[in-house]
Amino acid sequence: MRRLIKKFGDLKISEDAAEEMRRAVGAYAQDLAETAVENARRDNRKTVLERDVRVAWKKGKENGVI
Repeated sequence: MRRLIKKFGDLKISEDAAEEMRRAVGAYAQDLAETAVENARRDNRKTVLERDVRVAWKKGKENGVI
């Protein structure tokens, strides 16, 4: 997470800030995965496809999650 944050500015990053970023990314990924699984199940599939993740990501962007 520190490297990701540093890409946007040459600042020091506290351990707490890096940990909070990890939590935020993890929570977002969990929501994304849940929606992608729902998409696959809705189509009666046992495999989550790229399109399921893409649709979940798009839905999140439309709802202001990102």
